Amino acid sequence: MQELVCLGWREYLSLPDLGILRIRAKVDTGARTSSLHVDSYDCFERDGVAWVRFAITPSKKKPAVTVECPVADERSVTDSGGHTGRRVFIRSTLRLAGVDMDIELNLTSRQGMRFPMLLGRTAMQGRFTVDPSKSYLHKRGRTALHAQGSP
Repeated sequence: MQELVCLGWREYLSLPDLGILRIRAKVDTGARTSSLHVDSYDCFERDGVAWVRFAITPSKKKPAVTVECPVADERSVTDSGGHTGRRVFIRSTLRLAGVDMDIELNLTSRQGMRFPMLLGRTAMQGRFTVDPSKSYLHKRGRTALHAQGSP
């Protein structure tokens, strides 16, 4: 059994498959799935496979990024306000605290929320534990490559 890495209730992480090198995330053990704020998205078909194209602004200081990737699933999600709606899910590599792992994310508008990403418990299971009294335990923008001494 591997040792669990401790996270604070908020952390910086990266989604390198999506070209997002740093994004603020709320670490939320109350949420089952992880959510990523998108400015807009459009589903389409490519070679008989469902794909999604979406625009995301990782921070107020960075320009919007447009990403295309296959749709992993589409299913109902109930938000913290009790509202249920259909959401598109994608898969991406998550890089956090020296750990790289494949996770599932749903795409939604988190307009007005403090964090453009919510890291849910399914993504953390078996790898991370959370100390809710701490924040940003892992340095801003520090990736697995930086942790190994790369520039």
